Amino acid sequence: MKTAHFILIFCLLALASPFAYASDPSPLQDFCVAINDPKDAVFVNGKFCKDPKLAKAQDFYYSGLNIPINTSNPVGSTVTPVNVAQIPGLNTLGISLVRIDYAPNGGLNPPHTHPRATEILVVVEGTLYVGFVTSNTDNRLITKVLYPGDVFVFPIGLIHFQFNVGKTNAVAFAALSSQNPGVITVANAVFGSNPPINPDVLVKAFQLDKNVVKNLQSKFWWANN
Repeated sequence: MKTAHFILIFCLLALASPFAYASDPSPLQDFCVAINDPKDAVFVNGKFCKDPKLAKAQDFYYSGLNIPINTSNPVGSTVTPVNVAQIPGLNTLGISLVRIDYAPNGGLNPPHTHPRATEILVVVEGTLYVGFVTSNTDNRLITKVLYPGDVFVFPIGLIHFQFNVGKTNAVAFAALSSQNPGVITVANAVFGSNPPINPDVLVKAFQLDKNVVKNLQSKFWWANN
């Protein structure tokens, strides 16, 4: 009898497995509004594919990640992306890369999230204090100080950051599990949205004085213009 039950359960699991693996493809942009007439379409989930017979080496190539990038900006860091926009051959492959340069004494890749990708980062120069925050309601901060050769993972969708705690320039490279991972910088999105979020919303959400909110909105507007 036990054998019969085992066989029955096994058969049910086998029948259910195709449904367990069935799901919609992950979005490759913020949204993709359905349209009935293809001649009016302007974007797809990913990009249109070139005839494979016409592919060439340049479609899979990028040069320049060895070049240090200027970090003279308000946060003291610069991200150089290498995703499907730079390498067309990444289309449908689910991976991309970035180089991040950090200014000495506090260069910051500010708190942000990648809505479509997990990130794995390796430090090649300098010393970085990195971390991410788990989701509600725990909101636990997980941090680590990284040195050259150290690797750290930021799970998909979680807010994370890197901060240069050293006195010299720092450089890191990161791989992301999407051809177009997207990035939402928290401060810019909240205080620098276009058009601005009604200050009353932010006053209540952050329990701040309205003048403080308006001042923050003016400071972060630079990033979106």
